[in-house]
Amino acid sequence: MANFEQLGIRPEWCEILKHQGITVPTPVQERSIPVLLGGRDIIAEAQTGTGKTLAFLLPIIQKINVSDRSPQALIIAPTRELALQITEEAKKLTANDDKLHVLAVYGGQDVDKQLRKLQNGTQIVIGTPGRLLDHLRRGTLKLDNVKKLVLDEADQMLHMGFLDDVETILSELPHKRQTMLFSATMPKGIRNLAKTYMKDPEDVKVSSQSVIPIKQIRQQVLECTDRGKLEALRGMIDTYRPYLAIIFCRTKRRASKLNQDLREAGYASDELHGDLSQSKRENVMKAFRDAKLQVLVATDVAARGLDVEGVTHVFNYDMPHDAESYIHRIGRTGRAGGTGLAVTFATEHDRPELARIEQGIDQKLSRIQWTSEGPIASTGAARRSINSQGDDERSGGRSSGTGSARRGAGRNDGGRGGRGSRGGEGGRSGGRSGGRSGDSSRGAAGRGSARSGDSSRSATGQSGRSGGRSGGRSGDERSAGRGSARTSDSSRGAAGQGGRGAASSGWAGRSADKRSSGRSSEGSRRPESAGRGPAKGDRRDSRRGR
Repeated sequence: MANFEQLGIRPEWCEILKHQGITVPTPVQERSIPVLLGGRDIIAEAQTGTGKTLAFLLPIIQKINVSDRSPQALIIAPTRELALQITEEAKKLTANDDKLHVLAVYGGQDVDKQLRKLQNGTQIVIGTPGRLLDHLRRGTLKLDNVKKLVLDEADQMLHMGFLDDVETILSELPHKRQTMLFSATMPKGIRNLAKTYMKDPEDVKVSSQSVIPIKQIRQQVLECTDRGKLEALRGMIDTYRPYLAIIFCRTKRRASKLNQDLREAGYASDELHGDLSQSKRENVMKAFRDAKLQVLVATDVAARGLDVEGVTHVFNYDMPHDAESYIHRIGRTGRAGGTGLAVTFATEHDRPELARIEQGIDQKLSRIQWTSEGPIASTGAARRSINSQGDDERSGGRSSGTGSARRGAGRNDGGRGGRGSRGGEGGRSGGRSGGRSGDSSRGAAGRGSARSGDSSRSATGQSGRSGGRSGGRSGDERSAGRGSARTSDSSRGAAGQGGRGAASSGWAGRSADKRSSGRSSEGSRRPESAGRGPAKGDRRDSRRGR
């Protein structure tokens, strides 16, 4: 494989890349850079996270005439977040060159500040269609000298309805220019745009055996009900303990409500959607990049272009609209050769959309269900437990004992972890169950009860469903989740006393034995320490397992 200098990048730029830890070009960079340095138009199609940004930035920066302060390169991005991200990468490359200027132009920012910078002169302008049109109409942005044009994430512009705005901007550009079109997919509308505005473009397509990088992203479908979604999500977060996770919702209102629920439950989360002011969005993204937040609840506005190092898990809380949205959502993890886990929540009503997504990616996704014991596979002859054991299930997640997404989740509320406790502080085991204990401490560690070490689990069929949440698990008054019953040390959840006997939220394996789903029978009562409220305390900001 060639290095950057062999591709035609000058040594001074190669040295800057080396300081950033970038020495080997990605396939899309290796194939695109020589074409662009040669002056040809290009249509580059590659998966997200493959290095498309550097593929066009390096040739552009190398060709800029620093003695001319007028705009020479225009980069159009569909969202503010992506525009800011490209700007950040460009500024990293040009940090040591005070003659090369980069400006981001997007809505929500002070227009007067942008005007002053445009008047002072800038060679590279990176912006969103709406704000670029605004400056063109004001006469504050002159594109007469633009020689390089980039349409980044072009398919998303089509999806968001920006195509007319883009064509209006293109009409203001010189006819003699180099046009670069980069995207993860190339729908028919974008191909037609390319035919109209590009001259004999070089087609570069970097593909793998699958539309999605299977080796980097493990994909699962969690079958659940609408009512059980939140509980299942919290359980998955506690089980997998992601370093950084993005949760996708379909609407701004739904994202806001879910973020509120997670914050009230003690998780270090925040929201990202179109109703936030630009300053708020920037603050949220900075906190997420700095790992001060562990969970980001977002709408699809964040699904494109965001490249946050360390995102180990993506949760599609609401089903994506189509296969393309699915690809771009889960592409936030497993970036640039990293690993990740993507879990899509599916209710019974989501079956048709899920089938279309699987058809679109030409892949059958594995099914799991959520139970009180953790996630279990819902396909095959026998359902098997797939909880947090094994690196393949917790790709990139926190290692055992490094904490969880919930602030102070590993601490006991008024009790002690007990002997033999494992996992995080206070005996959280695998992020789900409490400390394994044989004494009578009241360990209210999140959702899971402290497991008694002296007797076997409830017999299959006696507490509702096999593998479910049994009744009282010891003779003391432990916090055993919902409806724990007082029983003897050797009987854990005898028939009729099983509390909510395995409230599995899956729609594929609903038990007809709903009679055990009520509250615990005679003699059971909920102790004072029962409940889910997290103890106070800050989340440990460990970066292990990134």
